[in-house]
Amino acid sequence: MKTTRTLLLIAVLLSTVAVSVQAQSPGWHFKLTGEKLKQGHWTQVLPADRYDAEHDYGYDFISSPAKLDEGKTVFFSLRVPDGNYRVTVTVGSKKRAAETTVRAESRRLMAENVATRKGEYKTVSFVVNKHSPVIDKEHSVRIKERERTKLNWDDRLTIEINGTAPAVATIDIEPDTTATTIFLCGNSTVVDQDYEPWASWGQMITRWFGPDVCIANFGESGESASTFIQVGRLAKALSMMRPGDYLIAEFGHNDQKQKFPGAGAYYNYATALKTFIDEVRVRRGNIIFATPTQRRSFADGKIRETHGDYPDAMRWVAVREQVPVIELHDMTRTLFETLGEEGSKQCLVHYPANTFPGQAKPLADNTHFNPYGAYEVAKLVIEGMRTHEFPFLKALSKDYIPFNPAKPDDPKSFRWQQSPFYEGLKPDGN
Repeated sequence: MKTTRTLLLIAVLLSTVAVSVQAQSPGWHFKLTGEKLKQGHWTQVLPADRYDAEHDYGYDFISSPAKLDEGKTVFFSLRVPDGNYRVTVTVGSKKRAAETTVRAESRRLMAENVATRKGEYKTVSFVVNKHSPVIDKEHSVRIKERERTKLNWDDRLTIEINGTAPAVATIDIEPDTTATTIFLCGNSTVVDQDYEPWASWGQMITRWFGPDVCIANFGESGESASTFIQVGRLAKALSMMRPGDYLIAEFGHNDQKQKFPGAGAYYNYATALKTFIDEVRVRRGNIIFATPTQRRSFADGKIRETHGDYPDAMRWVAVREQVPVIELHDMTRTLFETLGEEGSKQCLVHYPANTFPGQAKPLADNTHFNPYGAYEVAKLVIEGMRTHEFPFLKALSKDYIPFNPAKPDDPKSFRWQQSPFYEGLKPDGN
């Protein structure tokens, strides 16, 4: 065990050096419109420019626009080394009014419903973490087979331009070494979900932070605190951590299902959480816990407790080790109970058959969030952050409005521009 841990720590140190050297490469500046712009020097991107093994940038995943400024969803990718990248997207058009939503990598929401008048341009700037499974020449994260097609683990940084009438003029990408990084470690309630209608709070919370903070999501469906460590996910996150960065760990859903000698809330689970604390602190990082989100399980109008001792075990470790805790367990209980037994379905993947293309059967999942539910829970996470007054909250978007789980947003008012990819297969874990 000690030998394995030593090898992982060596791998982390080696990969940290590699990332810092690679991040010194120059920035990239792309023009995706045919309009003449007053200033700047960009590489013109044409519909024929496609990202592939021979080309380091171009349109990706779905068909290119038939012509520039077509007003349809596009994906643009650039091959870059692992690291953080500051992305500035100029949206708008001289020809028409537009409304544009910008997402990055695996559907991380970066800017939503940005309206521009005809002839008006607006810029949105954010920092994106790009990572591959590679830790160093000898070590890699043991990702699952279904992750091999996920945008979060590939060789490129991908920007999705979506919206009711999207318009993008330019995309500027440059390495960033100044933003505070918040690493997210957790399960299917945290991971960036690639496919509609699944979503998690980890891919929504990005919308509320400006370019001084980077949200780096390393979560994966089906993971427990101990398996997250065993397959190298924690080692990969630590390889990119700098002093002063943060790591949020939310586990419990899958940990409680483990059946082996030593399994249990106050043994294997608590030990794994202590490992997170020690490994983050030795790198002069900051550790934060988040208790697991509730399952939608009602009895007499109230949420039934389904997580056993695991939330209390996390709290126990946190008190002993002086770790701040975001109480998602309590806040999601309030959220679900406020919406009610039927109304709370609107937070989760509950859809009748044929809601989505190729969906022959109804979807009824009481654990995994849809975009509205993930959006609400992301604001609960921010409220948990606000109770601790973390310094990085200085980068919170000016349009963020304090949120009360007892007064959730009206689901009918939530506007989500769907990505073109759907999957009926539920995420691992429950």
